[in-house]
Amino acid sequence: MRVVIQRVTEASVTVDNNIIGNIENGLLVLVGIEDADTDEDIEWLSNKIVNLRIFNDEQGVMNKSVVDIKGRILLISQFTLHASTKKGNRPSYIKASKPDIAIPMYEKMIRQLEKDSGQKIETGQFGADMKVRLLNDGPVTIVIDSKNRE
Repeated sequence: MRVVIQRVTEASVTVDNNIIGNIENGLLVLVGIEDADTDEDIEWLSNKIVNLRIFNDEQGVMNKSVVDIKGRILLISQFTLHASTKKGNRPSYIKASKPDIAIPMYEKMIRQLEKDSGQKIETGQFGADMKVRLLNDGPVTIVIDSKNRE
């Protein structure tokens, strides 16, 4: 499982000109799922995401988590995070899970983040053509891959 985490002052996702997910002050998390992902990957990543200390404390040092600041999380499925550009110029998405595997894993990730953060997680719509808007704060952008544990 691979995630791109962005600290935002605001973010939203729109499908068919309707905003379906919207947050202020928190994290926009793009998640890519592959067949090798397990519940352990979900638990590890969720814990890492909600406890990642990338928000400023009173001294302006990144020392607080999204939970500490009572921030929100917007989670969006993005299979292109598993793009392989090794051959040619057209990316291959062979590592990305198909919907029959990815959807249940995505739904488990939502539930795990809700459990770990103690609040409702805003989401995109799996498989939809989504328009994502964000105001990256910092900018702070972090990439984590559960297979590398980094």
